[in-house]
Amino acid sequence: MTFTDLLNNAWVQKNSLLTLGLDPDLQRLPTQLQGSPNAIYDFCTGIVDACAPYVSAFKPQFAYFASIKAEEQLERICAYIKQHHPDLPIILDSKRGDIGSTARHYALEAFERYGADAITVSPYMGHDSVEPYFEWKDKGVIVLCRTSNPGGSDLQFLEIDGTPLYLHVAKLVAEQWNQHTGQCALVVGATFPEEIAKVRAVVGDMPLLVPGIGAQGGDIPATVQAGITAAGTGMMINSSRAILYASADNNWQEAAAAVAKKTRDAINAAR
Repeated sequence: MTFTDLLNNAWVQKNSLLTLGLDPDLQRLPTQLQGSPNAIYDFCTGIVDACAPYVSAFKPQFAYFASIKAEEQLERICAYIKQHHPDLPIILDSKRGDIGSTARHYALEAFERYGADAITVSPYMGHDSVEPYFEWKDKGVIVLCRTSNPGGSDLQFLEIDGTPLYLHVAKLVAEQWNQHTGQCALVVGATFPEEIAKVRAVVGDMPLLVPGIGAQGGDIPATVQAGITAAGTGMMINSSRAILYASADNNWQEAAAAVAKKTRDAINAAR
């Protein structure tokens, strides 16, 4: 099954547009897991099980694992999701962007080593730097477009013939790169709902990965209204820290599930 099929099915079956980011921080793990050699694995799989009823995708952030030498645990976490929640796609958030020969190895890493269904990539080096990912025709390629950080405007708002660069990226991906049955998606931050609406107008029903709600403060109703498709889907609205670290006590799974449900319900109320 392709990433697009998995995502469309999850949106409907789970009645959710919520994507849960897996950003494990050793300093914020529940007290009962502190010091355990399997803390990252136990935390992430515990969160996955608790929140699976309320989400439509999981998005492990690669740097959080690599910085603490937990890549092997990430492999096991991805395998766990595939075994226990096979209807929910895995998005490896690694924002890769390099020459084609190197990109081919990044694609192998994401899709073979970790078994991800999609990967985030940077478009800055152009088509040949993302082309190796397109060779995996059943996998998703999610291209950075209008990011949620304030500094994104430094480059993304530069104008070319009166149009900001991020809209040129959106148009390029929609019209030239998205060749394999809707393989592409775009990253557009919830902190800029007006830009979400502009991107949606350019790309039609292409899926949007939307970080920035929760800890980053993005407005849920404004985000949903700006990016929803006519079918009432089309968005992977990501929340990470607000859900993951809802509690450091023994009720950490129940607390995370409660925030995930509340977030999903808030998104659905705005649909």
